[in-house]
Amino acid sequence: MIRAISAALVCTVLCVGAFKVTEAQAQTTRFNFSSEATRLDSKYKRQVVNYHGKEAPGTIVIDTKQRFLYLVMPGGKAMRYGVGVGRAGFAWSGSATIDAKREWPKWFPPAEMIARDPKLEPYRTGMEGGPENPLGARALYLYQNGKDTLYRIHGTSQPWSIGQNVSSGCIRLLNEDIIDLYERVPLGSKVIVL
Repeated sequence: MIRAISAALVCTVLCVGAFKVTEAQAQTTRFNFSSEATRLDSKYKRQVVNYHGKEAPGTIVIDTKQRFLYLVMPGGKAMRYGVGVGRAGFAWSGSATIDAKREWPKWFPPAEMIARDPKLEPYRTGMEGGPENPLGARALYLYQNGKDTLYRIHGTSQPWSIGQNVSSGCIRLLNEDIIDLYERVPLGSKVIVL
């Protein structure tokens, strides 16, 4: 019993520190990111795997067909994360760099998205970061030749979407996974989307 209480206190302290939520977010939200992964097919859970690609350690490789993101590590290994990817007509491929990173990012739906879904009009000037925000707990901003692609690698509060083709082109991970990835990759990291 004492161990269970101690573990709960440690988790509470670590979680609050790791997520750096505002007081308002803490009061209105019950974070239980670990439960997101429990409902996920085991193949999409974060894990270290063998990796035989030619990319240098620190490179992110996204296999949109298999719906995996690989963070290449030394020694022929990679951290593999399950992802949700762009649905038909919204997928993209190529290489980019991470030129910005945000915790609890503000979301700006592109004009094309608002045109497709007029209910998003109130967010044209941005939706504040938080649990209801489509970008989730963290976002990595992808740039090509110094220009924002408007694509992101970001979190989601919809764990059912991992392993699916559901987004408008962005790559989504469980919130707990994007927090892990966010801490591992610096600005300037190369991203290859297959």
